[in-house]
Amino acid sequence: MRFATKALGHAIAMSLVFTSAGALAWEKDKTYDITILHTNDHHGHFWHNEYGEYGLAAQKTLVDQIRQEVAAKGGSVLLLSGGDINTGVPESDLQDAEPDFRGMNMVGYDAMALGNHEFDNPLSVLRQQEKWATFPLLSANIYQESTQQRLFKPYALFDKQGIKIAVIGLTTSDTAKLGNPEFFTDIEFRKPSTEVKSVVDQLRSTEKPDVIIAATHMGHYDDGQHGSNAPGDVEMARSLPAGYLDMIVGGHSQDPVCMASENKKQVDYVPGTPCAPDRQNGTWIVQAHEWGKYVGRADFTFKNGTLTLAHYQLIPVNLKKKVEKTGGGTERVYYTQEIKQDDGVVKMLTPFQEKGQAQLDVKVGSVKMARWMAIANRCASIKLIWDICCYPPSANALMQILP
Repeated sequence: MRFATKALGHAIAMSLVFTSAGALAWEKDKTYDITILHTNDHHGHFWHNEYGEYGLAAQKTLVDQIRQEVAAKGGSVLLLSGGDINTGVPESDLQDAEPDFRGMNMVGYDAMALGNHEFDNPLSVLRQQEKWATFPLLSANIYQESTQQRLFKPYALFDKQGIKIAVIGLTTSDTAKLGNPEFFTDIEFRKPSTEVKSVVDQLRSTEKPDVIIAATHMGHYDDGQHGSNAPGDVEMARSLPAGYLDMIVGGHSQDPVCMASENKKQVDYVPGTPCAPDRQNGTWIVQAHEWGKYVGRADFTFKNGTLTLAHYQLIPVNLKKKVEKTGGGTERVYYTQEIKQDDGVVKMLTPFQEKGQAQLDVKVGSVKMARWMAIANRCASIKLIWDICCYPPSANALMQILP
């Protein structure tokens, strides 16, 4: 942890510079406070788990507290998601993630990157999710093959105290091979690093933003060692001119990006302890694990065109640890402190949770244990069963597995 503190202190002293060529809406020599909040890989966890951990109701309370704190100091907040809202919890999956998007509206998300699991369903479902969301679903590198036009909005612009912030969405190019091929008959996932450079060049010549952030769903791989995965955030930051992006808010690899040493993440990050974000080629890279377990918080100052990181942390959302009780047995206690659930969000989400549970209670058939074991024995590994659940195969592929 010595490196994490030392490296963060050293990196904070460094600044990210972008000088707008247009008229300045911000005042010269004035210091502005900008806080970027972020989550990723939500995967249907709109409701808290059986231990009362995470969930959008508690997330709403936490985000509101931060907004009030920052506003009291005259600052601004931007809340972003690194994508993958879909797939993971039956109560959400059975309702096409409607409770998740409606809950995110109440939390106050400003934008999200499209993740690969947004394509686990037909495109019509994603278009419906766009209608439910009051924030833009972004991706600059997804095209319709037949028209060669982008299928989604590539970026969104935000004015915070006269500071123009551009947020560009990017999706892993692995999406087509990870999902159901039936849903990709006319969709092309282009190289994110090429597309983001094109969009940044366009923005610099037209909109002239003061700050440029990429909300991505590409993964963080130590030192850019992505193995069989498509290149992720580290590789993209290194491929661009230094400081081309001020920040990357990531997802996909589902890690707390808390660096233990240069180019190496902490292996077992403990909730509530200091977290040093990665910095590659002048770009900050952050990721907040998964499921809404944390809200990442990056506090920046902006002065005369210079963006400087003042503080970063991962805030646990009611995460608990198991401890031994004095009289024997165990209990679960909060890593930090309890975050109360927002009553309005609970009220809105409760009918969705009850509807999802009712659907799960419906008996659709039965299977003998011997039959299930025969199916399981034909699978090469437990991972294959998981892949079938998360990435439904075609009928022909399923017949190759079933007897």
